[in-house]
Amino acid sequence: MTVNIIKQLLKDAFHPELLEIVDNSAAHAGHAGARSGGGHYHVTIVAEAFEGKSLVQRHQLIYKALGDMMKHQIHALGINALSPSERKI
Repeated sequence: MTVNIIKQLLKDAFHPELLEIVDNSAAHAGHAGARSGGGHYHVTIVAEAFEGKSLVQRHQLIYKALGDMMKHQIHALGINALSPSERKI
């Protein structure tokens, strides 16, 4: 269910050309984050909004789009955020 919420929030915020979300939570069973309910996810997203933005700015935009999920439902988030021009490289 968390993956679906992440996907919807990112789609609404960025209208991406590509969006992939991998739930790695099972690989971290027993980890402190898993016990507290936060999952481990990896996001690959390609969107025009990232054009001309630094890596830090891209991550900040994603964290903002996910809001309070970063405090509760998400313990760890890997991010691969690209602009459309970078995807073609």
